[in-house]
Amino acid sequence: MSALAYTLVPVAAVLLGSLVAVIRRPGDAVISAMQHLAAGVVFAAAATEILPQVLHQASPPATLIGGGFGIAVMLGLKQIEGRFAGKVALLVAVGLDILVDGLVLGLAFIAGAKAGLLLTIALTLEVLFLGLSVTTELAEGVRSKLRVIAIVAGLALMLPIGALVAVPVAALPPVVIAGFLSFGLMALLYLVTEELLVEAHANPDTPLVTSMFFIGFLGLLLIEESLG
Repeated sequence: MSALAYTLVPVAAVLLGSLVAVIRRPGDAVISAMQHLAAGVVFAAAATEILPQVLHQASPPATLIGGGFGIAVMLGLKQIEGRFAGKVALLVAVGLDILVDGLVLGLAFIAGAKAGLLLTIALTLEVLFLGLSVTTELAEGVRSKLRVIAIVAGLALMLPIGALVAVPVAALPPVVIAGFLSFGLMALLYLVTEELLVEAHANPDTPLVTSMFFIGFLGLLLIEESLG
C-alpha cells in the first residue's frame, strides 16, 4: 500500500471527528485525554522512527538546515494564526497544518514502511481531535451541519496533497532526504509541545488524563516492537 493510500486513514479520522462533534461534542476531560494520548503517540513515532533516520545519516549540515527550516515554518504558521482572526483565518491555518501533516507522513514513508505505518497511527489520533475542534468552531457561525462537514472534508484532502508533495523527495540523495526528515522531526515536536499539550493543559488535568500521554507513548513502543 502506498503512502497516498495510507493518508485515507487519517482523512477518515478527520471526518469521524467532525461527525462526532456534530452529533455530540465530548466533554473537556475527554478531549484533554485525547490530546495527551495523541501527543504521546506522535512523540514516540518521532523519537523511534524519524530521529534514528536523521542520526543514521550523520550529516550535521543537513540536520541543521532541515531542522532550522522546519522550526521557521512552524513558527511562521503560528504567527499567521495569531495575526488574523475569523473563520477564514481559522480554515487557512488548519489547512496549512494538515498540509504539513501530510508532508511529514509522506516523508516518514521515505524513511521506511514501518515508520510510515507508525506515523499514520500517530497522525490519525491527532487529526481526529482536529476534525472535532474545527467542527465545533465552525458550528458557531454556520447553521447547516452538512455544510460544516463538507468544509472539514475539504480540509482533510490537504493530507494526501501534502503526501504527494513528499513523493519527489525519495529520488534525492540520502543526505538531502536526511534534511527533509529533520524538517519533519521539528514539525512533529512542534505539534506535540506547542499545539497538543498546550491545548490539553488549557483544561484542568487529573492524574488519569496526564497518564494518557505515557500510555500513548508506551502503546506505540509496543506496536513497534511487535512489528519487529
